[in-house]
Amino acid sequence: MEERLQKILAHAGVASRRECEKLISAGAVVVNGECVSDVGIKFDPEKCTIKVHGKMIDCSPRKRHFQYLIVHKPRGVLTTMKEDLEGRPTLLNLLNAKVLKHRLYPVGRLDFNSEGLLLLTNDGEMAHRMTHPKFKVPKTYEVKVHGIPPRRILDFLAQGVNLEDGRTRPAKVKLLRVTGKNAWLLMTINEGKKRQIRRMCEKMRYPVTKLRRVKIGPLLLRDLEIGKFRYLADREIQTLREAVDLA
Repeated sequence: MEERLQKILAHAGVASRRECEKLISAGAVVVNGECVSDVGIKFDPEKCTIKVHGKMIDCSPRKRHFQYLIVHKPRGVLTTMKEDLEGRPTLLNLLNAKVLKHRLYPVGRLDFNSEGLLLLTNDGEMAHRMTHPKFKVPKTYEVKVHGIPPRRILDFLAQGVNLEDGRTRPAKVKLLRVTGKNAWLLMTINEGKKRQIRRMCEKMRYPVTKLRRVKIGPLLLRDLEIGKFRYLADREIQTLREAVDLA
């Protein structure tokens, strides 16, 4: 059965579907000996040979073996599975060789100065659905802001904020506690604009001083130590698949 090339690559664990589209457009993908740059072209994964950056990719559906794990990303670590040209720490510094051989990649992102829950997988379809606006997968954050926002500000944040790249969707916002001149908020959003939480709070003039993601869909950070990772249990994988209509 023919499928779009980026979907075949994502299923094979090369990268997320969006990243695979970039690889194709950049001319990094060769199918049956010919460079392919059209992201709309289809192939039968059982009847073609595919190389990415000169490396043969096993795209047979019968040989797919997906891995899922979560990481508690510390502040000061880049959300990438590549070495940083400036020498900054990346996710590679948190994982061992056994994990790295599965060619996992992060689902979504956390900026350099944020910490918390990250999902890593080589399941391209899962990654695509987890980040696609259509599926509205909620993400929950504990957010420390400078200042103590009154109820009307919390309501503004919840109703949606006009940013440079459009208005944010309605969110859930709750005041957790006050510590001196700062406040901790619990915020849940179901979209993924770049640095969205920070920009929303800055727009209301309550700058973020600390941000920690504690939940993605049904997945919880719980007591996973900072800088550590663990594989998902079977029941967690099943719940995750149900959340994006893959069950």
